This record gives sequence, C-alpha cells and structure tokens, in this order.
Amino acid sequence: MNQNYLIPTNTKKGQLILSLFTPLDLIILGSGLLVTLILVMILPMDITWVAVLAITPGIICALLVLPVAYYHNVRQLIMEIIQYFNSRNRYVWKGWCYKDESESK
Repeated sequence: MNQNYLIPTNTKKGQLILSLFTPLDLIILGSGLLVTLILVMILPMDITWVAVLAITPGIICALLVLPVAYYHNVRQLIMEIIQYFNSRNRYVWKGWCYKDESESK
C-alpha cells in the first residue's frame, strides 16, 4: 500500500447521533419542540400571530441545530463568533514587503 494512509473525511460523524447531533443538540431540539407542542395545545390557533408565536420556539431550536458547512451547526458557529469577539486578539501589521525592506533607524 506504499505506506499511504487515507483518513476518511467523515470520521467525526461516527461520534454523533444519526451522524448529525450531539446529546446537547438533541436536548435543545427536544425542549424547543416540547415547548412548541405545549403552546400549540394551550393557545388558540385561530389567530395568526398567536400561531406564529406558538411555533417560534421549535423553529428557533431547529435553526440552532441546523448543520452548517465547516462548523458542526449554527449553535457552534455562534459560539465561535462570540469566542472570537470576546477573546484578546492582537494582530501586528508588518506590511506587505516586511522581509524585503531593510531596517532604517
């Protein structure tokens, strides 16, 4: 085999439930759908804005666990964005030709 090893691209999917969800994702999705189900049973569905309000928790939770390219899901993407903006980042500008310039004092 010429000592070449090929690692499959979906190795992390084997650790997920149904190749999409972590246990926390299923808890978020399940709780959102449970709240939606309870609201649909309690609230009158003949008024449009009440019906939209009743299904909003399920839609929000479903969007949070929706898969996104290069990230696990939207929840993971939001967590990465928050971490990026809350961490201390210091980028020193060296210029385009930093290595080509001679030091002038």
